[in-house]
Amino acid sequence: MPVLALVSAVFVIAFEQIVQWRYGATGIVGLLLLTIGIKAKSPSVSSAGAVLLALLVAGPAL
Repeated sequence: MPVLALVSAVFVIAFEQIVQWRYGATGIVGLLLLTIGIKAKSPSVSSAGAVLLALLVAGPAL
């Protein structure tokens, strides 16, 4: 079990670093809102995070 927890923690940290590298601080804020909303079972907070991440991924329409 400790190995599974370690692998899970490494995956989460790596994913956060990729989001920060690709989308900057705004991406981290969106990911944080999404995570907090899911854990707190707050649809409005998780929706705000999901919308923010979706806007970042969609990017400017060139």
